[in-house]
Amino acid sequence: MGDAIVANSLGKRFRRYHPDRPRTFKQALVSGVRHLRPAEQVTVLEDVSFSVAPGRMLGVIGRNGAGKSTLLRLVGGIGRPDTGSVRTHGRIGALLDLGAGFHPDLTGRENVFVIGVIAGLTRRDVAARFDAIVAFAELEQAIDSPLRTYSSGMQMRLAFAVAAYTDPEILLIDEVLAVGDLAFQKKCLERIATFRSLGCAIMLVSHDPAQVRQLCDDVLWLRNGRVAAHGAAEVVVGQYVAEVGQETRHRTPADLPVQLTASGAELRMNETRFGSLELEITGLRLLDAHGRSTDTIPSGAALSVQIDFVAQQSIPAPIAGVTIRNDAGVTCLDMSTAATGHVLPTVEGRVRAVLHIERLDLARGHYFVDIGIYEQHWAYAYDYHWHVYPLEISAPFQDNGILSPPHSWEVYRPHGPEGSGPAEAVVLDAGSGHTA
Repeated sequence: MGDAIVANSLGKRFRRYHPDRPRTFKQALVSGVRHLRPAEQVTVLEDVSFSVAPGRMLGVIGRNGAGKSTLLRLVGGIGRPDTGSVRTHGRIGALLDLGAGFHPDLTGRENVFVIGVIAGLTRRDVAARFDAIVAFAELEQAIDSPLRTYSSGMQMRLAFAVAAYTDPEILLIDEVLAVGDLAFQKKCLERIATFRSLGCAIMLVSHDPAQVRQLCDDVLWLRNGRVAAHGAAEVVVGQYVAEVGQETRHRTPADLPVQLTASGAELRMNETRFGSLELEITGLRLLDAHGRSTDTIPSGAALSVQIDFVAQQSIPAPIAGVTIRNDAGVTCLDMSTAATGHVLPTVEGRVRAVLHIERLDLARGHYFVDIGIYEQHWAYAYDYHWHVYPLEISAPFQDNGILSPPHSWEVYRPHGPEGSGPAEAVVLDAGSGHTA
């Protein structure tokens, strides 16, 4: 199955006119045509490329004016790009503006039918789904009132409910989830999860980094209309939050020199290293069961992750985290001091934290150990190292999955007519699982 959304080198420009531009024909005759022409062209998007596969969710983040909403409109077919192209495959459900397409003088009932038909449903389809739409929006008492009497939250609930029942194969959401109350937001998020499980491709524009990190598979970060970063949600959101944090707290600049790890790997800021660097990771060692440094262990063996870090000032209760991912980027293990109930003390100067894993039952293959130190409420990363520290898992055989726990096969050979007698067990030793 191909991608649901494919954007290739998208570019969009808008014309900006002179503030004294004539507003009437008479003014144009008096002042001439000089101010009728655009004063300048403003580039809103430039060379933006990405794709979204069915069942995947792409977050779009960036500052106000970065081009996020313009990008979503181009994907939704509202306007045309000046350069590049965008292709979509499937029915689009879009929540681009609060109440977009609604008429304030029509009732909620009438607006449901209008928007449903615009979305590609027949009037009979809308009628069949009408009760479910109203129930989802929780507007049974107000559905026959004019839309101008609705609050912004009520309009958002109605807009999302209509989009939710048009069976979208592509769903575009522009910040509207921030309008509803917490209970309705939870209902929307559950509905979005259902869409994803059914193969719907979703694009979400949001100013909430935590929400994007939690919901999205990948993230596109726009800076002044260009792609600043595009990749795994955790990495790109961390990079974005770190940059914003540096600017607001005037911390270490992002153009630090390249540093080398003990294994010779390069730490490049905003490529393999992200964070404000108020608290710096100065070293990492992977230790086997005997406390020896290693980058290769047998499947099922013990592993310790030793992290050294230093703080130039007092940092209260940071969170240490370790994530192991395979070559495909799949998270195989994700552990933190916060998840296990451990609280690091206030850090000042040099500190060492060690994670002990009693046995690591991963299948044979190549992995990366990613490490991070975070602010005590997960607001941003102090220092995060991504895809820098390799780990090789060895095993006598290759499993197709991620896990390879100890196992063996047992075959029973029944006796007697039609297998009614006692069974004789035959244990298959060949190919049985590893032992620690």
